[in-house]
Amino acid sequence: MFRFDVVPAGDSALHVQLPERIDPLENAWCIRLARSIEQHLGSAVRDVVVGYCSVTAYFEPLLTDPAWLEARIREMAEAIEEVVDSTGGVVDVPVCYGGAFGPDIGDIARFGGCSEAEVIAIHTAATYRVYLVGFVPGFPYLAEVNRRIAAPRRRSPRTAVPPGSVAIAGGQTGIYPSSTPGGWNIIGRTPVLPYDPSRIEPFLFRPGDRVRFFAITAEEFARAS
Repeated sequence: MFRFDVVPAGDSALHVQLPERIDPLENAWCIRLARSIEQHLGSAVRDVVVGYCSVTAYFEPLLTDPAWLEARIREMAEAIEEVVDSTGGVVDVPVCYGGAFGPDIGDIARFGGCSEAEVIAIHTAATYRVYLVGFVPGFPYLAEVNRRIAAPRRRSPRTAVPPGSVAIAGGQTGIYPSSTPGGWNIIGRTPVLPYDPSRIEPFLFRPGDRVRFFAITAEEFARAS
């Protein structure tokens, strides 16, 4: 069993925290706990959010006793005896790398002491785990990026990153679902929408899913857009 703490997060949330690290088994534990909370506590919680190594349960403080809720969450957490890496869905994501779609790929190549083609080969060689979905609707945090191309965030963030931009920041890679400010290194763009409210299932990615990137040409990008 993993060591965990349960602490208040304001007056309307409880935060379950594991040791801070990027670890697939910890994340799988968090996913199992989140599903257990959703299945067994029902309307006692408003929302349950999975982090890399945390779970936050939001509740209505006028309707739910926080002491009771904490006790129930602790019981469920302690009941998770053996954790295996959860197997979610596999999502294949096409990416047009470099050029106008990937303005920072040259910086990543210089960081790794390699060519842009090697950056693409390294990025597409891995299968990434979706650890969490945040900071805007649909943004998947994927790990882990090969250390050779795991360049840190840009010193100067952009005020607007185009939707579909595929980017790297340290050991993480991700996809911007909408035009937002951002400081990650943009290496390409996908025609796939991580979040589309018009779909039956608006979110393309869920924690525990696997993501595989593959390269496409600008012409293929245009046809898919």
